[in-house]
Amino acid sequence: MKSPVVKRSIVVAGHKTSVSLEEAFWNGMKEISGERNMTLSELVGEIDSKRQQGNLSSAIRLFVLDHFKSRAAAAGGADPKPHAAISAPPNS
Repeated sequence: MKSPVVKRSIVVAGHKTSVSLEEAFWNGMKEISGERNMTLSELVGEIDSKRQQGNLSSAIRLFVLDHFKSRAAAAGGADPKPHAAISAPPNS
């Protein structure tokens, strides 16, 4: 039986790391990075720099979820609140 989680190596801030995500989240990340004209590594680096807590895989999942929730709400006219763990500005 094939595992639903896919582990990939990615360069984040100049360092190689591995990230384990379900294929649906990898597909979401590819779609978002394409919309933003960024590489996956650039997008993951952005997510990594903004996360407040938790591991990188969790931060990516929350980011993808918030992205598509916001898109759906915009299409329906609602005003969603993004997840605080990735949307709050870093403490100065």
